[in-house]
Amino acid sequence: MILAIDQSTSGTKLMLFNEQLEMVKRINKAHRQYYPQPGWVEHDAEEIYDNVVSGIKELLNDSPEVIDQLRRDSHSLSLAITNQRETVVVWDKNTARPIAHAVVWQCLRGAECCNALKAAGHGPMVQEKSGLIIDPYFSASGAKWLLDNIEGARAAAERGDLLMGTMESWLIWRLTGGRQHVTDVTNASRTLLMNIHSLQWDEELMRLFTIPATMLPRILPCDSIFGETDIEGLLPCPIEIAGVLGDSHGALAGQMCFEAGLGKATYGTGSSVMVNIGEGYSSAPDGLVTSVAFAAAGKCFYAFEGNIHCTGATLKWLQEQMQLIESPADVEPAALSVTDNGGVYMVPAFAGLGAPWWNAEARAAIVGMSLATSRAHILRAALESIGYQVNDLIQAMMQTAGIALKEIRVDGGPTRNATLMQFQADLLGVPVNCSDVEEASAMGAVVMNVLGRGVYASLEDIARQRRSRWTKTPQADPALMQKYVEGWHKAVKRVL
Repeated sequence: MILAIDQSTSGTKLMLFNEQLEMVKRINKAHRQYYPQPGWVEHDAEEIYDNVVSGIKELLNDSPEVIDQLRRDSHSLSLAITNQRETVVVWDKNTARPIAHAVVWQCLRGAECCNALKAAGHGPMVQEKSGLIIDPYFSASGAKWLLDNIEGARAAAERGDLLMGTMESWLIWRLTGGRQHVTDVTNASRTLLMNIHSLQWDEELMRLFTIPATMLPRILPCDSIFGETDIEGLLPCPIEIAGVLGDSHGALAGQMCFEAGLGKATYGTGSSVMVNIGEGYSSAPDGLVTSVAFAAAGKCFYAFEGNIHCTGATLKWLQEQMQLIESPADVEPAALSVTDNGGVYMVPAFAGLGAPWWNAEARAAIVGMSLATSRAHILRAALESIGYQVNDLIQAMMQTAGIALKEIRVDGGPTRNATLMQFQADLLGVPVNCSDVEEASAMGAVVMNVLGRGVYASLEDIARQRRSRWTKTPQADPALMQKYVEGWHKAVKRVL
């Protein structure tokens, strides 16, 4: 069995998987969100660690056969981890206590530092070295803020008494009793401190953010053995920690996007899109970032990544603010009641337009209405806006990478809308596939676990285990889809 920890922004899931990559048990543990000032977001790293331990205890108490087997065979259980990215913890290695709450990826306290570095002209150098843009979203400015503002922290860091890491580093350090201070290459690639070409911490970036090298964990491939733990004595013998990666990378690996041209789209309130661009680094299109997709089986794959502000949120707006529908499920039958959008386009720039347009001042609009426009046309336009935004993002990625898109693998609530998924396949001109994986990020960690422990010989062997729920193949006339896309771009231009 594989014990999988999925430590996310809102809580922690503890799961048991078998070696056929099937989830057999799961429990959830929520943790508190702290908002000490406007724009600040914090987590209590000790609460999260305690939740992990108590959650595993609860899970194993409900599965006594796992412990019985472990007593007979010390290799019958192992541990894999996926985690919220960018959230950073700084702790004292002598007391094993954080010096403050963790700075969450949503926290804006590093904005002043980031704005100063951009104003000083460091942006191009940072992007060339890290693949990222200077932004408080990433870990470095949050860690710098803690060192500069917590009494005695800077001096303690200079003495070598403090350690820092993203959430998986903190958990591994605690689970191994402080013996292993390590991270994986995907989490390291989201800190603004790792050189994405050498896959090592970069001295110039560390100097820029005034982070001492002694604080940083050792960087390992995702399919490494990261240490051993008996989970605070819960287990009769130590087990291996194998398979670690950040949650979006976990979803990419969990969807088994192991080749260049395979990508994943997660449809939620917004949408996260990540496409494997292969083993060669490439600078991302404006407004997007290049990350390490994952490193495994002796190879390192890169990915383009971008996020769209409003996809599922658009349907919620129609329900809650406009009261045009009683639930998001009502959109599909309404959209199907008309033959096309009637020339109507909705540009859902409720919080500005994200990638690839990046205009924070843009505001939402419905354009192209006439006296013949009905409620159904507006609902269809809202549904289609989700497909257009994902298409824009992926086309920008593919043109920059110079590779052909093979397939998009999807997850999230809106994937239940068959009309939207068919429209997405028609726009992209490639299959849209929905796997039967409930927990894609955890599955990615399990994939790295079984690869690292030699249960499967290769990524290709693992890919054969993938199970699909459905696939939508392109059905529409490409010329017609191009006409729709041109109409969408005209609507976006009017909003911009």
